[in-house]
Amino acid sequence: MKGYVFHGPGQSAWEDVPDPGVKEPTDVIVRVDAVTICGTDLHILKGDVPEVRPGTVLGHEAVGEVVDIGGDVRTVAPGDRVLVSCITACGRCRYCRESVYGQCRGGGGWILGHLIDGTQAEYVRVPYADLSVHPLPSALDSKDAVLLADIFPTGYEVGVLNGHVRPGDTVAVVGAGPVGLAVIATARLFAPERIVAVDLAAARLEAAKRLGADAVADAREGPELLVSDLTDGLGADVVVEAVGVPETFELCTRMVRPGGRVANVGVHGTPATLHLEDLWIKNVTITTGLVDTYSTPTLLRMAATGRLPTGQLVTHSFPQARMEEAYDVFGRAADTGALKVVLGEEGHEEIVPLRAA
Repeated sequence: MKGYVFHGPGQSAWEDVPDPGVKEPTDVIVRVDAVTICGTDLHILKGDVPEVRPGTVLGHEAVGEVVDIGGDVRTVAPGDRVLVSCITACGRCRYCRESVYGQCRGGGGWILGHLIDGTQAEYVRVPYADLSVHPLPSALDSKDAVLLADIFPTGYEVGVLNGHVRPGDTVAVVGAGPVGLAVIATARLFAPERIVAVDLAAARLEAAKRLGADAVADAREGPELLVSDLTDGLGADVVVEAVGVPETFELCTRMVRPGGRVANVGVHGTPATLHLEDLWIKNVTITTGLVDTYSTPTLLRMAATGRLPTGQLVTHSFPQARMEEAYDVFGRAADTGALKVVLGEEGHEEIVPLRAA
């Protein structure tokens, strides 16, 4: 089959790779019908995630059809259409028992496209399938559903829920890329007084307004002054960092009010300064986190009834064979206006599932 393979920083290709097969009785093999590219994949290509070994198929988000299952799988069967979660959960370790699946110690967590071959391929092996794939409602289109594999649970859990967004809050979201937009869309569920979006790209700020931001600010033009003016000098109740660079993290800590909350969502590849000389007296809470995807079933139900604007984030569609072009478009989002790119094929060459001896 074909897969998008990481060969080291700045090196990758859509090329022939071995067909996956069931290795453990908890595995399923999924034929990938829709897949997308994440900002984390770009971090991997830059060399920011050294755990990813050359030769790994990238990707951790997909929708597809189950074509083979291990003997212990109980929740899905061949022919089922499923969402492949970005997080894999063994279901037995301490963290999984507490629904903190992102920290799974039993062989799960973020492994797809990270520690094992991922979803940017024609087929993917998914371990611990009973907790790691979700049957899809027939009403949910694949290009909408694939956004629930990562960005919507990430924005909702790590941004909105960790930030404890409440009715009447002022929420500032720094970074109006796909995850930041998912934060804006799901923060609205909690009736904040206002949402302020901050970004460098005018197209992304326009998208933020369409998804519910009440005010937008260019990151180069002192957005902390806008937040101060809107809050009578107090600052934002919740600030969500959705970029992953030192400058934006430090901007977030300048915009938050005393007693407020900074929820870091961005993937950081270099150190950021924590200005405790200013923050120690302000009762500020700072949270970090990898998504756990415990909210995925809830978000799926909401998307199926049209209560999440998933489709509005998809700006580009490609067949899988144009994976390299899709990466180029997504990586140059400031020039192309890309938010989420979705790749899918109309047809697949059927494979004969391989089983471990």
